[in-house]
Amino acid sequence: MTPAVIDIEASGFGSKSYPIEIGVVTPDKKGHCFLIKPAETWQYWDNSAEQMHGITQRILYDRGKPVEEVAHTLNMLFRGQTLYSDAWGHDISWLGKLFDICNIPQLFRLDSIRSLISDEQAAIWHPTKDQILQRMNLTRHRASSDARALQETYLKVSQLTHSVDARYREPVAAGYLGLKG
Repeated sequence: MTPAVIDIEASGFGSKSYPIEIGVVTPDKKGHCFLIKPAETWQYWDNSAEQMHGITQRILYDRGKPVEEVAHTLNMLFRGQTLYSDAWGHDISWLGKLFDICNIPQLFRLDSIRSLISDEQAAIWHPTKDQILQRMNLTRHRASSDARALQETYLKVSQLTHSVDARYREPVAAGYLGLKG
């Protein structure tokens, strides 16, 4: 199974922040990216967050889509599905802000990607993700490329931990060659 993965960039950190970019990669690896024009009441802006993602307020006002359009499009594309995030606590609140501001019900679920992986997979998640990011040669921290990196990391840790030789206790990919005894 290949999960649909979502990543969200925000105006900053904390309760006053709001979503500014949403990236989703579907199970068939099709990517979707939405820049969001801030709602009138969304005023908070953190320059340190801008330095991370490189999205300026000017870009959002010039190229961002209205919150209602983004909410409707997400519902149309992902109705009834579950999208997985590596930052569920943040992303659920940012999605909530998006759907609440335009009074549209969210018609898809959000879950933590951690719910899909075993403890063994979690143990190799971060070094595997670092390798994926290096291989992808990402020069910016953006929602769609981050979602793609998360999905690729999930697929790689799944592959590594399912490459088990029946003669061994541990996955061969993990480098353990101890015989069952």
